[in-house]
Amino acid sequence: MVSGARRRRTGRPARAIGLLVLVGLVMLLVIAALPSHARDRSGPISSHATAAPSPTTTIPTPATTTPHTTLRTAGADTTTTVSAVTTTTDAGSLPQTAAVPVATSPEFEVEMASLWQGVTTGSLSPALPAFFPQAAYRQLKAVYDPVGDYGGRLVQDYALDLQAAHALLGTEAAEAQLIGVMVPSNYVHWVPPQACENRVGYFEVANSRIVFRAGDQIRSFGIASLISWRGVWYVVHLGAVVRAAAEGTVDDPEAGAGTSWYSPTC
Repeated sequence: MVSGARRRRTGRPARAIGLLVLVGLVMLLVIAALPSHARDRSGPISSHATAAPSPTTTIPTPATTTPHTTLRTAGADTTTTVSAVTTTTDAGSLPQTAAVPVATSPEFEVEMASLWQGVTTGSLSPALPAFFPQAAYRQLKAVYDPVGDYGGRLVQDYALDLQAAHALLGTEAAEAQLIGVMVPSNYVHWVPPQACENRVGYFEVANSRIVFRAGDQIRSFGIASLISWRGVWYVVHLGAVVRAAAEGTVDDPEAGAGTSWYSPTC
């Protein structure tokens, strides 16, 4: 009995040692499975949250629409769509350049479409985009009150001439169609600074022709003076450069396209 008891006591330490070895192996496996920063013995195991990547936001470019004017061409049933060039800066507030204007630019065609709308309605407002800008006139003119001269003389004369041209069309005004504007490029000339009470120079051309269809007839009348600002033509005198009275004038109305002639006006 005594010897058996001794054998049981001898077996218990062996089982205890085996259990400790098993626990140790489990702990080693647990430690090996931990991340490297968690196995750092210099400090406690810590957990660092990884920031999720920020989503990429794409801002779409807003769609833009471009206004357009449709001009009919002589002798054709097709139409030409002219895009209006818009800008956030008033061109008249910018300094003058020596760029030579052309009568084939989209800007000019849109201007002439607005001028024609003013003629067919007898109204000033729709035709103002074709008129020389006030801010440019302030830079141009070396007179006492350029703003007063602009509004009190030039714009008023323009309004009167639009009404006179509208009256020329008569009952055909609403149906009359603009064919085009003929600018005699061989008559374009440079007006230098200091001439005609001007601070800066500009290009000028007289007696361009507005050609239109009224009923079954081709007719025309003149634009007394176009002058340039930064390479763009603008109307400055429609019916006449000089007039004897404050009344509207139509410049040289003719059947057909008519004829331009040279005039060294300012």
